[in-house]
Amino acid sequence: MDDIKLSRYRWPAEWEPHTGTWLSWPVNPDTWPGTFERIPAAFAKFVAAIARFEPVNVLANSRVAESARVLIDEACAASAAGFEVSLFDIEVNDAWCRDYGPIFLNAKPAAVDTVPQIAIDWDYNSWGGKYPPWDNDAAVAGTICMAVGVPTVKPGFILEGGAIDGNGDGMILTTVNCLLNPNRNPGLTRHQMEALLRKHLNAKSIVWLPGHGIIGDDTDGHIDQMARFVDIDAVVVAAPYDADAPEAEDLRANRVALSSAWDRYGNTLRIVDLPLPAPKFQDGHRLPASYCNFYIANGGVIVPTFGDPADDYACTTLQDLFPNRTVIGVDASDLIWGLGAFHCMTQQQPAG
Repeated sequence: MDDIKLSRYRWPAEWEPHTGTWLSWPVNPDTWPGTFERIPAAFAKFVAAIARFEPVNVLANSRVAESARVLIDEACAASAAGFEVSLFDIEVNDAWCRDYGPIFLNAKPAAVDTVPQIAIDWDYNSWGGKYPPWDNDAAVAGTICMAVGVPTVKPGFILEGGAIDGNGDGMILTTVNCLLNPNRNPGLTRHQMEALLRKHLNAKSIVWLPGHGIIGDDTDGHIDQMARFVDIDAVVVAAPYDADAPEAEDLRANRVALSSAWDRYGNTLRIVDLPLPAPKFQDGHRLPASYCNFYIANGGVIVPTFGDPADDYACTTLQDLFPNRTVIGVDASDLIWGLGAFHCMTQQQPAG
C-alpha cells in the first residue's frame, strides 16, 4: 500500500468505540515461574472484566481451548459479563498481545473508494531477542487480520504496541530508551523512526520521553507503563510512590519531557500524576507494578490493582478522568509476575 493510501488512514485513540478486544491465552510457564498454576484463572477474570463492556477474542490453541473455555465461562458468569468471548485456534509463544498484535487503522471520514480498516503488521523480536522462541507471536498480526478480513501493511521494522500511545489526533507518546534501542532496529535514527511513525500511523506530533523509572520492566521502557493519554489533550504519568524512591529522578524526567511537549496546534498537555504502588516483589525481584497499564474498553476502564493502599487513589483518579465510563480495579498481583499487566495483554480493534 503506497503513501497516498496510507495517508487516508488514522490510528484511533483507545477510548474510541471498539469492535472488540484481542487477547492471547497464557501458555508459557516460564513467563510466571513457580506460579503458573494460578495464572489461567486470574487471566479468565480479566477476560470477564472486559466482556462486561465489549466482545473479546482470545487466541487459544487446541491444547488449551477446552480448559480456557471452562474458566472463562465461570468468570463471566460470576461477573455477569454479557458480551461474547470467542476463542481462535491460533498458536502463540506468550500472552503479550499488545506487543505483537496488529495495530488497526481506520479510514478518515473524507476518504473515499478505500477499505474502511487496515492494520499495521510490525516485525517482532521479543523485546530485543530476550525470550526465544517468538516465531508464533511474530505471525499473530497477519493471522488475525486474515481471519477477520483486514488488509495489512508490513513496514519491515520492529515496533511493539506497548512502545507507543496515541490520542487519535496524530499525537504519539514513546520513549527513547525503547524505540531507539539497538536491540530492535540497529542503526535506526530518531529521524528515521519519526518518519516511519508519520508514514504508517499518520503521526503529526511525536513526544519522546527518556523511558526510565519502572524498575523491573524488561521492555527497555514501554510507554504504556509510564504515560498514557486519557483525552486528546491530557495524559497521566507514573509518579514515584515516595519523593525519595530510587526511581523518583527518572520518573520526574519523564514528566519534564511531557510538560515541554505540545500538540500540532501548539497546545501543551494537561498532566495528571498517577503514583506507583509501594514496591512489590516476587522471589526477590522488583515487579513493574504501574497503574498506567490500564485498559480502556467500551464504557469501561480496567485498572490493575496490587493489594496496595494506592489502588483506591488510582481508581478514583481515573474515574474522575473518565466520568462517562465505569472504572473497575482487577487484581493483577499474580499476573504482574510475568512483568506486564492489562494493557500489555490487550489489543483493541476499533469499530471500522
